[in-house]
Amino acid sequence: MRINLTSIFVDDQDKALAFYTQVLGFVKSLEIPAGEYRWLTVKSPEGGDTELSLEPNANPAARAYQQALMSQGIPATAFQSDDLEADAKRLRGHGVRFTMDPTDQGPIKLAIFADTCGNLIQIYQPLAN
Repeated sequence: MRINLTSIFVDDQDKALAFYTQVLGFVKSLEIPAGEYRWLTVKSPEGGDTELSLEPNANPAARAYQQALMSQGIPATAFQSDDLEADAKRLRGHGVRFTMDPTDQGPIKLAIFADTCGNLIQIYQPLAN
């Protein structure tokens, strides 16, 4: 078994697609109509098989879960960076709001930002030993 798909709830699929592609730099992988919404995935341009599904939070349980994570300051997911400082600087240049600046946390450096779609996202960089 392997993980090829994970998902995140978003409050607007179009806004999420724009943020995840134009700001984070991911590429659209799939876009399939599914009723009033879409099966919409993005993936890293750096390779790998894992895709991120941008799921609408239309279900009240999904919306409540997303809002609870946000209000408690809990990231909905995490992405790895090879250069966290450079990525944070680039994201700030796009107006991204950080709730935690890059901080050493033992074997990793991490930061947390808001994705404009209702989520906090953690980015981390493993530190050399």
